[in-house]
Amino acid sequence: MFPRYGVKPSKGMSAISVFIGIIFIFIGITQVAKSGFFGVIWTLIALAITGYHAANLFTTKGVSAYQVDVLDNNKTKESTQGDYETKLRKLYRLKEDNIISEEEYEKKKQELLNEKW
Repeated sequence: MFPRYGVKPSKGMSAISVFIGIIFIFIGITQVAKSGFFGVIWTLIALAITGYHAANLFTTKGVSAYQVDVLDNNKTKESTQGDYETKLRKLYRLKEDNIISEEEYEKKKQELLNEKW
């Protein structure tokens, strides 16, 4: 399994978003009386977005916007090499147990080796 890291907005971006969010909350609260249901929905969405960015701004852990899997090329190459070795050993055992012929063995072995390089 590859390591997974969370990516969150920067502190500066979160500060700007909190400031803008407060403006949108104010607009929502003042418009609730005029627009009814729409004003309530507006205000709740503005609260949620502002709360998300406030959590990123005022806490050390924060809330990640998305996650990234980081691939380690060295581990990937090692596991691939192990896979080829395992496949070749299994193929050899099949030939030794007379399950496949010498020609089939050589053909499949060449396919596996060409696949690797």
